Amino acid sequence: MNWARVQDLRREVGEDAFSEVVALFLEETESVAQTLRAPSPATPLTPGDLEDLMHFLKGAALNLGFDELARLCQTAEVDARTGTSAEIDITPILNAYDQSKSDLLAGLPRLGAVA
Repeated sequence: MNWARVQDLRREVGEDAFSEVVALFLEETESVAQTLRAPSPATPLTPGDLEDLMHFLKGAALNLGFDELARLCQTAEVDARTGTSAEIDITPILNAYDQSKSDLLAGLPRLGAVA
């Protein structure tokens, strides 16, 4: 967890908007995480879908200081783009997301912000 990035974001958007940004981030990333956890059997994820999801998650993670998640998503995004998406293990990505989310929610009260 990159708390310096969290503090920077808080300063950039202001205290009032920060809580809204965090809430929106969590809503959008949770939706992606759910898609990755349980893709629809009727419409399985294509390599292009996976690349797009990893790109989105990476960008969101970088914005909120989820450095490890961003690193894992970057690797998976490249793998999906270069045709090695079958080798992508989603479990560490989801674990990093869950841990980062937990760390963020636990740490926000110490920053004086509430999600």
